[in-house]
Amino acid sequence: MRHGKKHNHLGRKKGHRTALLKNMANALIEHKRISTTLAKAKALRVFVEPLITKCKTNTMHSRRIVFSYLQSKDSIKELFGPISGKIGERPGGYLRILKTGFRKGDAAEMCIIEFVDYNEGMLSDGPKRKKTRRRKKKSSGTAEAAATAAVVETADEVVEDVSEEVAEASNEEEE
Repeated sequence: MRHGKKHNHLGRKKGHRTALLKNMANALIEHKRISTTLAKAKALRVFVEPLITKCKTNTMHSRRIVFSYLQSKDSIKELFGPISGKIGERPGGYLRILKTGFRKGDAAEMCIIEFVDYNEGMLSDGPKRKKTRRRKKKSSGTAEAAATAAVVETADEVVEDVSEEVAEASNEEEE
């Protein structure tokens, strides 16, 4: 029985599970966002967040502890460099899990796990993307009305100029 055991084994033996989490953590640190199943993402969050907390103190001891988990010099440089600079003030909650639906083959629940401070789309205050329409919008905009008014004014001026020329020409013919 598994009473009181809160560790998700992910259907793997201990060596396979630690290798999986180590490789996923290295990919997450390198790419800042990965797509995986929900169960793996939750296990990865438990694995990585204490390591990120360790990287706040940039000492040789903390580097060696994190290296014992990740076994990648590139990940250590990235983690203690730009990542610790961005999350230095944050007290916790460094990763975000966004559910994306179910996988087509086996209906496993999929998600995206990412660093919170690296998602530029969610951080920006402006519009996330340009909204498009399939049909043309009816002309009720102020810019179009101003352009139409300008065209009408120029047309009125042209008509006045032409009428003055016609009047002058008719006056010359009468004389």
